[in-house]
Amino acid sequence: MHNEILRYTAFAAEPGGGNPAGIVLDAADLSDDEMLAIAQEVGYPETAFVTGQTATGPRLRYFSPAAEVPFCGHATIATAVVLAEREGLGRRVFTTAAGEIALDATTAPDGSVQVAMTSVQPASRPLDPDLRDRLFALLGLTVDDVAAGFPVLESFAGNWHPVVVLADVELFHQFRFAPEPLAALKRDAGWAGTVTVLHRTDALEYEARNLFPAGRITEDPATGSAAASTGAYLREIGAVQPGDRVVIRQGRHVGRPSVLLVDVPATGGITVTGGATPV
Repeated sequence: MHNEILRYTAFAAEPGGGNPAGIVLDAADLSDDEMLAIAQEVGYPETAFVTGQTATGPRLRYFSPAAEVPFCGHATIATAVVLAEREGLGRRVFTTAAGEIALDATTAPDGSVQVAMTSVQPASRPLDPDLRDRLFALLGLTVDDVAAGFPVLESFAGNWHPVVVLADVELFHQFRFAPEPLAALKRDAGWAGTVTVLHRTDALEYEARNLFPAGRITEDPATGSAAASTGAYLREIGAVQPGDRVVIRQGRHVGRPSVLLVDVPATGGITVTGGATPV
């Protein structure tokens, strides 16, 4: 295999922060096994593969070191930045297994490329009590640890994510988990994305831990699909108003501080904004 592998980090809040992604722009001739092997070689949470073109933009597939995933937000942002740098700013629509994702690349105040990514139509549903209890047991939590007014739900904006908002800040920072049992639960539950655990720090600001045991990875530094799903979740429970911008800070638990800006319209897809730079 001689395909060029680019490495970018997305959503960095400071140098050394953000979530790294691999990007392969010429993946049309790669087999599934070859894409998985590249993702394992890269070792990042996800690698994006451009497998073809449509009239509106590229067709993407995403692989973690463990398996293909339907959608990956930070790798999508990183790919959009690379295309904007090479081909120019503007709007593109990426075709993914989760649906069509609209991306608008503009120039940020510091001169870098900034991308606003609008998700597919979101959805929310109750979390099965048995799955909730298994998850809480693995994380050392109880239902009493959940913040008042924030029901535990599954939320979708490309991937299904269980969303848990914890009341106590110390518990949020200190809880631990065993990666292999959590990976098994994710497989059983069909959670291709992360397990999203939040703590509210201000009216429209949250800190997030996104649990993603895959290979050497246990927690994701910045999760675009989870940020969009969080925006959908907050809209579903009435914790935001149409037009609100939510700030999600993530990654400091794994030494890669990140910030994701989430705009919540009255209806339709959730928009997540960020940039990416070469690793």
